[in-house]
Parts: sequence; structure tokens; C-alpha cells
Amino acid sequence: MQFLVKGITEYNEPGVFMSFEESAKDLAQNVRSLGFDLEKSIAQKKLKIDYVRVERSEIQETGEYDLEGLFIRLNHAIDSIGAKRVVLDTIESLFSGLNNTAILRSEIRRLFQWLKEKGVTTIITGERGDTTLTRQGLEEYVSDCVILLDFRVIEQIATRRLRIVKYRGSTHGTNEYPFLIDENGISVLPITSLKLEHTTSAETISTGLPGLDDLFSGGGYYRGNSTLITGSAGTAKTILAAYFALSTCKKKEKVLYFSFEESPDQLIRNMLSVGINLKPYIKSKILLIHSSRPSLHGLEMHLLSLYKYINEFKPHTVIIDPISSLVTIGSRGEVRAMLARLMDMLKNHQISALFTSLTHEQPISFNALAEEAISSLVDTWIKVRNEERKSTRVRSLYIEKSRGMGHSSEIRDFIVTGHGIKIMDADSLMQHGHNGSEEVIALSGNGSKNKF
Repeated sequence: MQFLVKGITEYNEPGVFMSFEESAKDLAQNVRSLGFDLEKSIAQKKLKIDYVRVERSEIQETGEYDLEGLFIRLNHAIDSIGAKRVVLDTIESLFSGLNNTAILRSEIRRLFQWLKEKGVTTIITGERGDTTLTRQGLEEYVSDCVILLDFRVIEQIATRRLRIVKYRGSTHGTNEYPFLIDENGISVLPITSLKLEHTTSAETISTGLPGLDDLFSGGGYYRGNSTLITGSAGTAKTILAAYFALSTCKKKEKVLYFSFEESPDQLIRNMLSVGINLKPYIKSKILLIHSSRPSLHGLEMHLLSLYKYINEFKPHTVIIDPISSLVTIGSRGEVRAMLARLMDMLKNHQISALFTSLTHEQPISFNALAEEAISSLVDTWIKVRNEERKSTRVRSLYIEKSRGMGHSSEIRDFIVTGHGIKIMDADSLMQHGHNGSEEVIALSGNGSKNKF
């Protein structure tokens, strides 16, 4: 149905929907939840729905037969509105009503040829057979393009996928593509491009912290690059991500922030406690915060949701905090494949990206898989840590790598205050000494402050 509706609304191509299972009234009601107004298209003579009812109990076979009646009805529907697109749904109903499948298969082959001569683009839906793509095993051979749809549940998470089995006269991807059905219809997520051909920029953008900018020879990140910030709990990864978001918003550039651990209100409140006010930018619709539980969808569906939000909001910067939350819903191979597709999508759109990832001291953990999977894909990798020195917990950071840009190899301590993060150089560190001359604030999970 989306094939017909998009043809009408975007290409002004009328369409015919011939149904063997649902009446026009039922169809209009069922697709209304997808945002399709069939009654309007019918009133404008852009859409024609023909319901063909086939009931085995009401059919008695005698002599030879053909599908000439179907041809006549379909021809009339096409000519009445000048249709360019046709959908036959579901053609197996003809087989269930008649026993002589040999003649019926011959007639379907003739139907396919007739549709080609008619000059209409046709989609025919069919149910999958036990050993063939369709029940009769004929349609996939006669058709020019075959698309296989699949609905699977793995570890209680359901995902819809499609695969192009064949497409005559055209190159096509052979992988499985996840797709989503929501209030806007069907959305399909393309897999990564076969070649690394995305363009790059020499422009640098601020990290949001002057002290961190100073560690890069270019004064920040390259625009369109991807950055990873890793560290254990409480190392201020989210604060660093919020600084980057704030810096981008101040330039009137859109930021899309995906949070897998905090609600938008909680994130805004917690950042206010360190002097970062994101609320004005949400009101001006420059910043969009989207929060959801990692277990809500599978990896592919999360990736598809990201793709939809990016297409609709068209951000300059995307932040995912933390990306390690997605590891719990996929294997090592699935996580790496998902992240590779995500990175490819962002680079093709020239979107600056920042990811945070939670790490643990244990050598093997779910979160370590995320770091391992994404660290080789990102352009810049910043590590933050929280270590004990003289009975005091001290935060520090350093740049693990930054492709195409010189950077400092120093390990810099930093403190989190009510006015934000202060990155210390050697002189300022000795001056403050963490001895109470500077108010140092440790943020708990609920945003409360503990002064030292």
C-alpha cells in the first residue's frame, strides 16, 4: 500500500489495489494508523481498490477455465484512472479456490506478461512456501524482482527484515535490511556503502572546553569526525558530552542527543548542577534529546530509529550516551556490524559524532566489547579515568588517538565544580593541589552534590 500511496503523493502516479482478502473499507481502516488517507485518494480518482472475493464453498468447477474475468476487471480498473502502479494482494487466494493448479499457473504467467504489455509497475504479494519462496514456486521465476520479508524473534526481541533475492538488470545489495513499521509507514535502513568514499572536512570545531581544545594541535575535533570517550562510572563522560552539545548549540547548529540511561529532564537537571544549561536550546528546537531503554529494541531497530531521527531532525552533531548500553542486546559480531553501519551513515551525512562508553576494571566485560568494537572505527579516542591518590579520588584524561591531527600525549587531571570542568596543567595543579582551595563536586547518580 505504501508503494501506491507514495506514487500518488510524490510522483502523481495513480494506482490500483486488487485485494483477494480485505475489502476496501477494511483496508482504509487498517492503513489509517500508518498515516495513509485512502478515501481522499479514491475521491481524487488517484486510487482504485477492487476486492475480489474467492470462496471455495461457492465455486463449482466444470470444463476448462481461465482468468479472463480477472483480466477484464483489472483492465477496467487501470483504464478508469490511468493507473501506472498495480498491487495484487494476495494472489495465493486464487489457488485455494481452484484445484487445477497447472492451468492456473499458466494463467498467472499470462497475467504477468499482460501486465508488462500494459506498461504498469506491479507488486504481487505472496505467502512463503515450505521449500520455495512462494507456495507455488512459480512467481519468483516469472517476476523481475523478488523481495523476501522476514519476521523473527531472537531472545524476546522482534525484528522485521527484508532481502532482495533477485533484481533483473540491476545491481543490488544482497544483505538483510531491517525495516520498521510506524505511524509514518515503512522505513528501511540501508547497509553500509561498499566503498569508503565519504568526503572529509579540514574545519575544526571546539570540544566545548578550552582546556581540552588545547590538547589538539587544531584546537578541537575535525568537523564530521567521530569521537569516543571511554571511562568507568563517575569519570564525567556525560559532562564532557554535554559540553560538546552546548558548544554546538551556541553556534546555532542542531544537536541530536541519544540517552540510554537518563530521561531528558534528568539529564537537564544534572547538567545544571555543573553550570551547563541546555534548557534554552531545547525550547528553541536546536537540541533534541531522545531517551529510551536499550532493551526496547534489537540492535538493528535501534539503528533504524537513529536513522529516522537523523533524517527528520537533520542535526549537525549526534551524541550517543552511552553506546555501551547496546552491547547487552547483541553479540560481539552484531555490535561491530551495527556500529560500522552507524559510523558509515554519520560520515556520509557529514555529521560530527560523539560516543561515550562505560568501561570496567575487569579485563572481560560486556562494556569492554563496545570499546573494542568501536575504538578502531572512531577518529578520536579520549580516555577518562578515576584513580586514588593519597586517599583522594582524582579524575584525569588523555588522548589515546586522533587521526590526521597532532595532539598532546600528556595525562591531564581535571576537577568538576559547580561552574563546570576545569582541566589542570602542571602549574595550576600544584596551585590548587586539590586541598580545598577549589570547590570540587562529585556528582552522584541522582545529580546531588557532595562538597569536599
